[in-house]
Amino acid sequence: MKGYQSKFLNLALEANALEFGEFTLKSGRKSPYFFNAAKMLNGIDLSIIAESYAEALKGCQTSFDCIYGPAYKGIFLSTLLGMYLNKDRKKYPISFNRKEIKNHGEGGNIIGAIPKGNVLIIDDVISAGTAIRESIENINNIGAIPKIILVGLDRQEKGLGSKSAANEIQESYGILVQSIINLDTLISFSTENKDFHKYQDELIAYRKKWGA
Repeated sequence: MKGYQSKFLNLALEANALEFGEFTLKSGRKSPYFFNAAKMLNGIDLSIIAESYAEALKGCQTSFDCIYGPAYKGIFLSTLLGMYLNKDRKKYPISFNRKEIKNHGEGGNIIGAIPKGNVLIIDDVISAGTAIRESIENINNIGAIPKIILVGLDRQEKGLGSKSAANEIQESYGILVQSIINLDTLISFSTENKDFHKYQDELIAYRKKWGA
């Protein structure tokens, strides 16, 4: 595990953003773990969140023109990443969407700069890929080009078929999907850390049942 991955994982655990137990996902699947990036907004280590996403982004080797964060987690993630990249004098327009279309004021469902050119989509997690596909469609409808999907956690779960959601998106849309950590990272972590050994079997069983 790389340094930035370890920092991100430890922060997620300390903030209870990453929890182990029994959770029912939106898909109806029973999961032995759950990740909620919003719990990392404790005002203490926001820079670690931004740095972790920025480090993962280095592995993409793909240029982009703006950052788009889908509501709701993508709103603060896009802002944190944009501010962090600005330290190196890299200035990227930032936008995010609202769940409902606004019929007054600025109107529409896009807040911030209208996405143009190649777009980096940032979010906290990818599971079955439903939310990511919605973001891709939104950006395409605007006339911009989704280029990179950057997430904190890739659950490595099956998408619409037998392949993982990340692989399906890469093959269907030609869009690179990059994550800071994934389910395999959690399994390795549970193997190497005795305090988390008790979760190892459940994580492996979940990987075999729903993983791709």
